[in-house]
Amino acid sequence: MKIVVVGPGAIGCLFAAFLAKSKEEIWLLDKDKERAAKLNETGISLEGESGSWKIKVRTTSCAGEIGKADLILICVKSFHTKQASEEIKPLLEKDTKIITLQNGMGNIETISETAGEDRVIAGVTNEGATLIDTGKVRHAGRGQTIIGTVNGKTPVQMRSIREIFNKSGLECKMTHDIKSLLWSKLVINAGINALSALTRLPNGKLIEYEGTRRILRDTVAEAVRVAKRKRVKLIFDDPLAKAENVCEGTRDNLSSMLQDVLRKKRTEVEFINGVIVRLGQELGIAVPANKFLLDLVRTIESSYTQAAREKTET
Repeated sequence: MKIVVVGPGAIGCLFAAFLAKSKEEIWLLDKDKERAAKLNETGISLEGESGSWKIKVRTTSCAGEIGKADLILICVKSFHTKQASEEIKPLLEKDTKIITLQNGMGNIETISETAGEDRVIAGVTNEGATLIDTGKVRHAGRGQTIIGTVNGKTPVQMRSIREIFNKSGLECKMTHDIKSLLWSKLVINAGINALSALTRLPNGKLIEYEGTRRILRDTVAEAVRVAKRKRVKLIFDDPLAKAENVCEGTRDNLSSMLQDVLRKKRTEVEFINGVIVRLGQELGIAVPANKFLLDLVRTIESSYTQAAREKTET
């Protein structure tokens, strides 16, 4: 099977490295030509939960160089999903499947618009990863990766994908209710990511202070109310306890949003807390905690531009 991982971020590099241990043909597609050349030369280095090791992965910035693919993993930020969907067109053939392993909501719909909904498989991964430098990843926590289609069907290729993932050391399962998983992940991310980005705290520290613990609980409770109004059944009985357990289980991990803020990069807050805020407004549900976090993260992002402008003027 020819597998293409799109996006050399923490999760993209993690999955590409593990899959490269299999006997399948693995490629990493990066929109940045210079970075792709560097990755192709140096490979990917991992440290942490899975030990310290390094592996070469064929990397390119040109999809045409790869040829047709059997499976494509989309691991880019949600605001790059549209661009990635266009870039993978040369890789598509009749039976190509696409898995989105992204945060937030809306990615499935965006990919489907370009590639067709029959190709798209949604994925939720609990693997924890922190990007230290180009191609260098700290594997911060082990976890399951669960895949499924929105319509609940099980394409033949899904079983092969699960086997390849498991063979590579990535624990993978299938589900007939991926929507519940996606919403459950959204609820947890809404509580953790923006709050960690604002406080610069690793996940575990968020529940050690009364102030951050209270905000986390309020944010999650609002997201749960929105999910219930949308008639979504979450996969856990006590979402608040689950959010705190996730913080504890990934206590040393820096959330992806905190990693973005530290690098002064655009975050995915619009696709996480922003989704809760927009749906809350549509449904007439008050979501002040999520709105508060959304506004503050937006302010931080705006400050990047302002600081850069002031630096240029001086």
